[in-house]
Amino acid sequence: MSDRDRKPNFRSKGGKPFQKGQKLVRPPAWRDRESGSDGPVILYGWHTVSAALANPERQIRKLFLTENAARRLAEENIDPRVTPEIVRPNAIDQRLGPDAVHQGLLAEADPLPSPGIDTLDQQGIVLVLDQITDPHNVGAIMRSAAAFAVKAIVTTARHSPEATGVLAKSASGALELVPLVTVQNLARALNELNDRGFMTVGLDSQGAEDLGRVELQQPLALVLGAEGKGLRQLTRETCRVVARLDMPGEIKSLNVSNAAVLALYIGASRLGLM
Repeated sequence: MSDRDRKPNFRSKGGKPFQKGQKLVRPPAWRDRESGSDGPVILYGWHTVSAALANPERQIRKLFLTENAARRLAEENIDPRVTPEIVRPNAIDQRLGPDAVHQGLLAEADPLPSPGIDTLDQQGIVLVLDQITDPHNVGAIMRSAAAFAVKAIVTTARHSPEATGVLAKSASGALELVPLVTVQNLARALNELNDRGFMTVGLDSQGAEDLGRVELQQPLALVLGAEGKGLRQLTRETCRVVARLDMPGEIKSLNVSNAAVLALYIGASRLGLM
């Protein structure tokens, strides 16, 4: 059944149909969060948008749906929360670009609030990201964090991607599940975690010991550095332990999102959280 076959019932609330020739303004390219923005968060794709609609803390500004996507929301009893605009798939393509897999859903929403370090649960695991700038990697890390029930992800306001667009799509709904704590100074945040009883463990290929042999304890903060650069010197010095991930193969380094999964598995297993 094509997008033109029939229309969903919730159009009757007064939403305006897409007019031929109407254009959706394409959002700006990814930028460092240090620039600041009052603009909306862009969410697209089935898992990303449906998770946002299910999150009462996420304020939805606008919702653009193809007829098929609107019908699927209705069939799965997912409340759109705002009156959607029904558009053709190419209208969303024009906004996001031809490579974005949007599955007929695009939402504009307010950013979620950033909790403070002092509000973090003193049990389980948190992840700390030291200037990881690739939105695909951060999104993948968030998805893994949701799978391992990570309590929060701590990242910097500068030199990190905004929680929108590609990052949100890569996270596949995890933005709604794992709190994102944004701090101005990572070393200061790590000191605060240390003061609150967190065991801060930096992951680095030059770490003194294998993470699998470290005596881990809760609450645990695993600190990941950017690919290539790794942990910055001050970050390394602020962590209580700097450990490596030993592997038997010829290649000794992993993509940072893969390293995060392995570290989370080791940490959760050692702490009895599995």
